[in-house]
Amino acid sequence: MTTFVIAASIAIKWVVEEDGTSEALALRQKSKLIAPELLVGECANILWKKVQRGELTKDEALLAARLLQAAELELLPMRSLFEAATRMSIEIDHPAYDCVYLALAAESQCRFVTADERLVRKLHQSRNRAIGTLAVTLIEAVKT
Repeated sequence: MTTFVIAASIAIKWVVEEDGTSEALALRQKSKLIAPELLVGECANILWKKVQRGELTKDEALLAARLLQAAELELLPMRSLFEAATRMSIEIDHPAYDCVYLALAAESQCRFVTADERLVRKLHQSRNRAIGTLAVTLIEAVKT
């Protein structure tokens, strides 16, 4: 079974119908999924934004949060990722939030799956080959 680090953008698709939901559910079925504890705050923020924009009701967001809380997903501490995430963020000129996921993927020797295709393209174009090969799109992950 392949292990992937997943971004909040993938986990949210398990509980909110949007583009890529079927692929995110398929990935969940066939892979071991891990994430930094940061995913909790990021998913809660996504649900809050969806309520603010009228895309979800409060009750729907709370149900989604409960479902995510119960999801089969290993959440790992982030403390050991400080330096690596900072280094990656500086190297690729990208917010450190995403680089925490990348650092976990590097530390765990697995790939990082995100729905942010722009980020994946940016990473693939990076001069740092080690960082460039860490991330894959949801479609690419499901195909593996």
